[in-house]
Amino acid sequence: MQVTQFTDYAVRTLIYLAGQGDRRSTVEEIAAHMHVSASHLTKVVHRLGRLGVVETLRGRRGGLRLHRPAGEISLGWLFRQTEDNLALADCFQPSGCDCPLAGSCRMTGILQEAIKAFLAVLDRYTLRELLVDPELLRGIISIAPKPAGVVAAE
Repeated sequence: MQVTQFTDYAVRTLIYLAGQGDRRSTVEEIAAHMHVSASHLTKVVHRLGRLGVVETLRGRRGGLRLHRPAGEISLGWLFRQTEDNLALADCFQPSGCDCPLAGSCRMTGILQEAIKAFLAVLDRYTLRELLVDPELLRGIISIAPKPAGVVAAE
């Protein structure tokens, strides 16, 4: 199982915003500091805004900032909201699967148990736990971003 790029960007964005306190940031600023695509990050920020964890303000004094305290943003909840498909095998798909063992194989139940355990661990943590050393985080974030046009491979 691999976390999608969408969830990865969502977590990075929330960490970045949490490190900014009440200061507003822009998508372009976050993208430059996190070495990610601004166009893809825009979609992530839009979803985070719709979920109520990021406040998005337009205009000259606009920008982004956390809308909820970091201690109230559960990682399990965040993963459930940003991962479109937690299915580990074809037999989890709503459309069904072609496996001749479907319905008689115990692997489906075992994988369901594993997903529940994975999410249960994430449920024990919040965004605040990702901010182990706020001063170190501020130092990392204040490091000059890569020059414009240099984006991590997608």
